[in-house]
Amino acid sequence: MLRRSLLAASAASLAAPAVLRAQSFPKITIGMSGWTGFAPLTLAEQAGLFKANGLEVETKFVPQRERNLALVSGALNCVVTTVDTMILWASAAPLVQVLVLDRSKGGDGVAVRPGIGGWAGLKGKTIAVDGAGTTPYFVLAYMMRENGVSIKDVTTATLAPQPAAQAFVAGQFDGCSTYEPYLSQVRAMGEDKGRILATTVQHPCVVDTLAFQPAFIQANPEAVRRVVKSWYDALAMIKAEPDRSYEIMGRRVNQTGEAFKASAQYIEWQDGAMNKAYVAAGLPEFQQKALEVQRETGVVRGNVDLTKLLDTQFLG
Repeated sequence: MLRRSLLAASAASLAAPAVLRAQSFPKITIGMSGWTGFAPLTLAEQAGLFKANGLEVETKFVPQRERNLALVSGALNCVVTTVDTMILWASAAPLVQVLVLDRSKGGDGVAVRPGIGGWAGLKGKTIAVDGAGTTPYFVLAYMMRENGVSIKDVTTATLAPQPAAQAFVAGQFDGCSTYEPYLSQVRAMGEDKGRILATTVQHPCVVDTLAFQPAFIQANPEAVRRVVKSWYDALAMIKAEPDRSYEIMGRRVNQTGEAFKASAQYIEWQDGAMNKAYVAAGLPEFQQKALEVQRETGVVRGNVDLTKLLDTQFLG
């Protein structure tokens, strides 16, 4: 009987490590949206990749304007959003990016009427775009600045990305700033009615990252490292099992696997090698430009120490 008890205890101890590992870290709740670039986090959750790395992770769809408040209040302990938004949030509360998730490759852009020949032609025009502090607004301001004009040279009509594209397609306004899948509505309307002036292919200004608060990182560095590893594992799964992966990611946002795959062509998920290359040359310069744009447009008024906004030690 004693031997049987000892064997049972031994068997239980062998079965326990995965559970113990999961219990040794705090539960991580990630605030995100249904944006295609974030979807591998859904895959890591629903395909058990976080769990395989000893983590209990829940992804929650939280509106962008509420995400940082939820982080500060403790309802979330991890957030994902664009770099321009991270800079805005960091002006109010400490935040540290630890991973680049994706970069837009044509998924965001500015459309204009055919009679507008270039960026200078936007002066005095009315552009449909979401409000200051949003990514479409940043994209418009950034691209105009890169081409020698200012967002102050245009009149903005505040519309969310989908209504902005719909209004433009319906013949309203001189231009719009929006993103996929709504940008494809403009692509389909014919250049005699409207055209894409530029996208993030020409001006790569939409980059998504994952961040924690400094105190969480200090207390749980191994958990942060495993979140990053789980992201890499999800990208590896997409390569190894694309159909299954697209089906899982698409289901979360009520898309078929095929429809989700089509939306993914306009972004580039960042694996370990891409992360290391981009944080070494590219991201620091972009963050500086993004901060300048945010200040010029009055979105950011406080000081932001960009050297404290990025921690690359977990990239592997």
